[in-house]
Formats: sequence, C-alpha cells, structure tokens
Amino acid sequence: MNLAETLADCVAGGASVGFMWPFPVEEAVSWWDGVIENVAAGKTLLFGAYADGVLSGTVQIGLDGPCNQRHRGDVKKLLVHRRARRKGLAQRLLAALEDEARARGLSLLTLDTVTGSDAEQLYEKLGWTKSGVIPDFAMWPDGRLCATTVFWKKLG
Repeated sequence: MNLAETLADCVAGGASVGFMWPFPVEEAVSWWDGVIENVAAGKTLLFGAYADGVLSGTVQIGLDGPCNQRHRGDVKKLLVHRRARRKGLAQRLLAALEDEARARGLSLLTLDTVTGSDAEQLYEKLGWTKSGVIPDFAMWPDGRLCATTVFWKKLG
C-alpha cells in the first residue's frame, strides 16, 4: 500500500478531503506528486504511519503561509486507510506532527474537519479547541454539502 492508495481508499469510503467520486488511484498519484514537490521545497512537512508493516496513514503541516503567520502551521489531510483504523494511527500521527511543530518553533496549529466526524471527536479528545462551524463549507465525494468545524491548538 502507498499514500495514493490510502487517499483513494479514504475518498472511496466517503471522506470529504477535497476530492469527488469517481477518484481513481491515478489521480491520487498525481495529487501526491504535488505534495512531494511542496515537501522538497520546504513548504510542507509530511508524516506517515505504518500498521502491521504497511504504510497506512499520513498527515501534513503546511508551512507556506504569509510572512506574518510563520509562527503557525496548517494541519492537512489526516488520512488513515479503512483497513488500519481504530489502531491509534491518527493519534500517533498527530503526536509526531505536534512534536515536530514544537521543534521547529511553531506555536499554533490550525485545521478544519467535517462536522460530526470521527476526526472531530479525535481532535476534541486530543485537546484541540473548536473555533466554530461553517455550514455548507465543503462537499462529500458524492456532491452533498457538509459543514466544517475549524480547530486550533496552542503548542507549549
């Protein structure tokens, strides 16, 4: 399994992560090529997690904000393949992300997620603060609108 397969699996499972059905693995490969370019350029940090020796989860920090926002990072695309869920991968990915953000001197992280999702519950459990809900902010892969919850977390 690779990152493209994990992304395609999340979209196939109905995750609202920026892509619409149908979403073949080939499109996921192309999208990841852009992410890798941003990693190489220092604009993004990429984390991966393994379950049973297989790459099954990922998350990113966007570092390419304006000059007056270089103290913070945007958490992007927390993805865990459906076969590897409920094994603590998301929690481990976020812990590694927060540790690296602190090591790089970041003092604030922000993110958004689908309102009412398992991810929303995870962020609350891990001490993220809910900023608010934006109705009809994004779409499910089938085209239905969904609300988005915005979170932030101060790093100590």
